[in-house]
Amino acid sequence: MVYIQSNCTSNVLEFRDDVIFKYIISTGIFLVKIWIDADACPNVVKDIIISAANKRAIDVIFVANKQLTLPASKHLILIQVDSGPDAADIYIKENAKKFDLVITQDILLAHSLVAADVVAIDPRGRKYTENNIGQVVATRNLMQTLRDSGEITGGPKQFGDKEKRAFAAVFDQELTKLLKNTKIT
Repeated sequence: MVYIQSNCTSNVLEFRDDVIFKYIISTGIFLVKIWIDADACPNVVKDIIISAANKRAIDVIFVANKQLTLPASKHLILIQVDSGPDAADIYIKENAKKFDLVITQDILLAHSLVAADVVAIDPRGRKYTENNIGQVVATRNLMQTLRDSGEITGGPKQFGDKEKRAFAAVFDQELTKLLKNTKIT
C-alpha cells in the first residue's frame, strides 16, 4: 500500500497500486524530478533540496516508511511506503527515470539507479557513477563483513559543515546539468 501526500492539496491519498501516481508523475510539466530516500536523509540536506525545489519550481518526491513533516509547497510530495525492508528503495528503483536525480545513502539502490542511467548522489556529496559504483559496492560489502564479524564498530563520521557544503555543490551541479539537458525549446 502506498500513501501519497501533496502539500498543494493537503490531502492524503491511499492507493492499492501506484498506477495513478505513475500517471501523475509521467504527465508532469517538468521532466526532472528529485527523489529522496528520506528515512535516513539528514534534515540539513532536505532543507537544501526543498529550497532548490521552490526556487526552481521542481517537484521533489520524498519516499519514506514513516510520516514526515514537510513545509507547505506545491512542489513537495511525500510517498509513504510500507515499513518492510527496503520498501522505499524498491519504490524509488521502480519509479525513478532517466533525467531524475536521486538522493540516497543506500549503495545497492545507487548501483541499480546508475545501471538504469539515473543520476544518484549521496547526502555527503558523492556522485555515484559507472566508474566508481563497483568499488563503492565492494567497499560496502567489505565493511559489512567487518561489522558482522565485530572487527569494526560504529557508523559513519558525523555530518557537519564540510559534508553540507560538499552536498550542496554536487547537488547544484548535477541538477543544473539535468535541467540544461532536458530544456524544452
